[in-house]
Amino acid sequence: MDKDNHQDNQKEEIMEQESKHSQKDKKKNDPYERVCCICHRSESRVPDMLDMPNGESICTDCIKKTVDPILNGQIDFNSILSKLPNIGMIQFVGPGMDIQQKNRPKKKEAEKEAQPPATFAERRKNLPAPHKIKAMLDEYVVGQEQAKKIMSVAVYNHYKRVYTAPQDDVEIEKSNMLMVGPTGSGKTYMVKTLAKLLDVPLAIADATSLTEAGYIGDDIESVITKLLAAADNDVEKAEHGIVFIDEIDKIARKTTTSHRDVSGESVQQGMLKLLEGAEIEVPVGANSKNAMVPLATVNTQNILFICGGAFPQLEEIIKERLIQKTSIGFQAELKDQFEKKNLLRQVTAEDLRKFGMIPEFLGRLPVVFSLDPLDEEMLVRVLREPKNAILKQYQKLLELDEVRLLFDDDAYAAIAKKAIEKEMGARGLRSVIEAFMLDIMYEIPKDDNIGTVVITADYINGTGNCRIIPRGC
Repeated sequence: MDKDNHQDNQKEEIMEQESKHSQKDKKKNDPYERVCCICHRSESRVPDMLDMPNGESICTDCIKKTVDPILNGQIDFNSILSKLPNIGMIQFVGPGMDIQQKNRPKKKEAEKEAQPPATFAERRKNLPAPHKIKAMLDEYVVGQEQAKKIMSVAVYNHYKRVYTAPQDDVEIEKSNMLMVGPTGSGKTYMVKTLAKLLDVPLAIADATSLTEAGYIGDDIESVITKLLAAADNDVEKAEHGIVFIDEIDKIARKTTTSHRDVSGESVQQGMLKLLEGAEIEVPVGANSKNAMVPLATVNTQNILFICGGAFPQLEEIIKERLIQKTSIGFQAELKDQFEKKNLLRQVTAEDLRKFGMIPEFLGRLPVVFSLDPLDEEMLVRVLREPKNAILKQYQKLLELDEVRLLFDDDAYAAIAKKAIEKEMGARGLRSVIEAFMLDIMYEIPKDDNIGTVVITADYINGTGNCRIIPRGC
């Protein structure tokens, strides 16, 4: 009898092992990815995936978010169980939440067949030349010809350096950039467009929130954390990305303060290692470091850093440098001869140092250029020429209601003049258009007979109405 029981137990163990192997083979040959039953992310986007007894899967991130509040005492788990005594993990997930194959994302082909990584020569071959980069920027950014030319060359040289095999005799330095320009001149938009065209991850950080380590605010390494998140936690992809630090003029050295400058010169000094190249440990999937979050090491040697700022009062510093002679005498230079010129084009590192940027910081940003303020003519071009111009966006919205939206030539100039009065650059265009398009967007869905709406200059200035053309006319 005992012998028969022993044989039965052996058969059960063999059958159990075979079923486990068959399940593993089935998962291996399954062309579909597993999906977390809570956050619905596929297994290619999460660190790890665990299988539940009822056939569902759950990622480790969701398990951590569920367990951490209980371990920290933020949630009284016993009170929950007392109210729901019969609930369990399998019942919570629910057997009726089965995910069908047609709704599950397929695994990437790269996971099935491992492809060799592209060589440096192949990457350099696919890198667009400077004139092609500028041509792509011209489709989205109006004006700023000199700035687009400088940026195209700097980006080309940077990625040519990245995609070149390391050599012992010559080491090429990084081409980090510093953009100087008034608000609304297109600094952030140019960087966003550039990253989109090159298909590289982009992280945008605000320098005003950065502080020295140990103080309230974001640490300097947080900009790399944002870049890693933009690269879907892919370290290799993040190391070839772009970091744009806006409002960089806000961390200038403050000479009028008597307390410790934790958000000025200290931030500049802390950013030196990032700009030049260093290995930084950043948390994966979180904004701050703690014992429960894994860390990843990111090398900033091949990350392109672009800094931008409005630098108010910098024109006064440039004007003071340009006026070398005294204002008394026959050969004296008039102080107002530079009033109508774009002084930011003549900015130098010495001017930025007087503004409050430390020399070590400026030395790691070798490419310095300025953006021109937008005048009326450029604002009109911004309204009409770019691929995703704001007026084209409204025309597309009205096309969904089968209504055409047209503008008179005088209307473009009227919009540009109102935007200049706001002194917000291209951002002022949006507020002006939103104001006069409100009534139109509200009234058009009421009447199905409207076929065309023509915006006139009188309607923009508030002295007349727009023209309504019925359908079929």
